[in-house]
Amino acid sequence: MCCIVIVPVGRISRNPGYHVRSIRADFLYNVTMPFRSAIFIVLFAWLAGCSVNPVTGDRELMLVSGEQEVAMGVQNYAPMQQSQGGVYDVDPALTLYVQTIGKQLADVSDVKLPYEFVVLNNSVPNAWALPGGKIAINRGLLTELESEAELAAVLGHEIVHAAARHTAQQMSKGMLLQGLVVATSVVAADSGYGDLAVGGASAAAQLITMKYGRSAELESDKYGMRYMSKAGYDPQGAVALQETFVRLSEDRDQDWLSGLLASHPPSQERVKENRRTANKLPAGGKRGADEFKLAMQKTLAAKPAYDAYDNGRKALAEEKKDDALKLANEALALFPDEANFHALRGDVRLVKDQYDMVVTNYNRAISRRGDFFYYYMQRGIAKRELGQTDAAIFDLERSLEFLPTAPAHFTLGEIKEER
Repeated sequence: MCCIVIVPVGRISRNPGYHVRSIRADFLYNVTMPFRSAIFIVLFAWLAGCSVNPVTGDRELMLVSGEQEVAMGVQNYAPMQQSQGGVYDVDPALTLYVQTIGKQLADVSDVKLPYEFVVLNNSVPNAWALPGGKIAINRGLLTELESEAELAAVLGHEIVHAAARHTAQQMSKGMLLQGLVVATSVVAADSGYGDLAVGGASAAAQLITMKYGRSAELESDKYGMRYMSKAGYDPQGAVALQETFVRLSEDRDQDWLSGLLASHPPSQERVKENRRTANKLPAGGKRGADEFKLAMQKTLAAKPAYDAYDNGRKALAEEKKDDALKLANEALALFPDEANFHALRGDVRLVKDQYDMVVTNYNRAISRRGDFFYYYMQRGIAKRELGQTDAAIFDLERSLEFLPTAPAHFTLGEIKEER
């Protein structure tokens, strides 16, 4: 429920007989007027922005419209996919499987959005939802699941984030905080602390929009399980999923935890809440362990190759060039269809200034996956070093069509300066 308490702030009368009191009154009056105006602006925005959560029925602050959410999702879905590794296209049957399950859950959701589901070529175990129902799940998370019910739990959770407008809620809080930043700036402008107040408030506004809060995570678990049950899945799959995440969070290193478990932190509290929710829902339903295993067959068979690739990336970051190249070759021997393995070869040779070989490696990568920004960017950088200026410009501009990046813009700028 949106609840506002307005405390009136009146003008403080001045008494010319008391110099100190007069100074204080002048200061407080000068401060009060802009502060009072800022408060009423923020309160007006709050009152105008109270709306009903379409999933829970609660009244909440909402300063972003549904149309704006859908537009944001459409605008950012493709760039977000590019920035997170690109589409996992070597196993299209797996993507179709995920999309089928996602659609079943979306059909029983409380909000009819233009839902989309994609599998990303990323080993980090993660899943995310953009406003408007644009949802992604990483290859790395799929390899940690055990059943179709667990997959349904992940997708149902993300669907609730979109349907309950959690991102818009966080954005609205940030917008409200930005309004308070304005008020704080006005109040502190003559006190010598203006920069500190604005900076601290601005940091808070950014932090609050960085990830979902505890209540949003529990809410997504709860209603996601309801969607699971409506779609015919055993809600105990969500319990098993959280139990797995808690166990993995205790066993894995920080790099692994930088994905899903960082943005959706597991806890025994979530396990207990999921058990309570499951006990209130109809017992039984589909677990789909065999179906999931069959759908994951190709991807699981390729996992050793991706493990070698990930270790090769780590070796290259540590400047162990020969180790990185050896691991890239190992990955290719295990699974020659993956473009990223050719890209790792290219990156090793780029560091070694072997530009002809870089172009060859990225030609092979692009022949397998022609819609990923990174391959064009790296090939363009290599071609520029070879003096193939026009070809370099073409590749760099092509990379920017998929995802604007600083290296591509910088290299294009250098070429322009040289010309």
